[in-house]
Amino acid sequence: MNRQAGPGAALLQPWLAFLGLIAAVTLPLGAARPGSLLAREGGLGLAVIAAMALAAFAAVRVGRTGVTAVFLAVAAHAGAWLVLRLLPDVAGHAGPGFWSLVAAAWLLAWCLVSKLSALRPRARLDSFALKILVPLLFGAWVLILWQIVVVALKVPFVLLPPPSAIFSKLMDSVPILAVDFRQTFLKAVLAGYVIGCGAGFLVAILVDRVPFLSRGLLPIGNFVSALPIVGVAPIMVMWFGFDWPSKAAVVVIMTFFPMLVNTVAGLAAAQPMSRDLMRTYAASYWQALFKLRLPEALPFVFNALKINSTLALIGAIVAEFFGTPIVGMGFRISTEVGRMNIDMVWAEIAVAAVAGSAFYGVMALIERACTFWHPSFRS
Repeated sequence: MNRQAGPGAALLQPWLAFLGLIAAVTLPLGAARPGSLLAREGGLGLAVIAAMALAAFAAVRVGRTGVTAVFLAVAAHAGAWLVLRLLPDVAGHAGPGFWSLVAAAWLLAWCLVSKLSALRPRARLDSFALKILVPLLFGAWVLILWQIVVVALKVPFVLLPPPSAIFSKLMDSVPILAVDFRQTFLKAVLAGYVIGCGAGFLVAILVDRVPFLSRGLLPIGNFVSALPIVGVAPIMVMWFGFDWPSKAAVVVIMTFFPMLVNTVAGLAAAQPMSRDLMRTYAASYWQALFKLRLPEALPFVFNALKINSTLALIGAIVAEFFGTPIVGMGFRISTEVGRMNIDMVWAEIAVAAVAGSAFYGVMALIERACTFWHPSFRS
């Protein structure tokens, strides 16, 4: 049985939001604007405050989680819209009224995510949509708070640009980002990932078939996997040149040994009783491998594939710091940092993060389709 938070914890966020709304309408918005929120926005501010107060009341009194979630979603994002509307006027001198409004909107959003996380829909489509909606809301509010804090406190642009500037730079630099993505991800990452994971899987079967290799090869593999990428990357550049093959070689090194170790562990995870049953049926090594041990090892194999999906991108980007043609994510990041174009650096980071997350998600979906029988995927 899943343990839920107690009623006291569930009511804390709405009551704190109430207090934040009271402070927002009574305290000044900023040093340069001594007036309160209602004096600054009038009827619009009153409507948003009323909606937020109604949502907080619904979170306390209304028993139906779905209805409460709708109220909270509307009110929290209306509050965020009002905060972003006020943001240019209070930049650099935000007062307690402004920060109280920010806290109230954030608390309502927190309560919304808590309510949605507590839902247990029976329909598979609703459950899938909920699993996507909760992290999207959480990520959106991370960006909202990032924008508010950076602009309101006037954080220097070279330290941390606001998400709006990063998004604007990303939209203006789509052709450059597309070329960099093709060079780094579609060439170096995918080639190195396929070669490294494939070689690691085949060598793992060889290690399982020839026992003395497990004593001689695995310790060497652990040693090589501990080598720092900043030391390996320049050597690969000298061996394979400045283009993408040297970056793919770094990816092969980074992905080979996680796949090798996980696959060897997976092949050894078959239950002794199942192995005895295969011997009873007079199954050969290869029959036992393909019909018993490889299916049992699939969770370990996919675990390595998911780990390598992020390691591959990191390895390719870092390898591009040590020599590459005038294209690629790592090249662009290192170059634009030197030019103090921090918004372009963050745009490349955003593309890399989305690509890595999507790659990991694809591996997770394939894992679910191939290992539907595993207890972790059973409803």
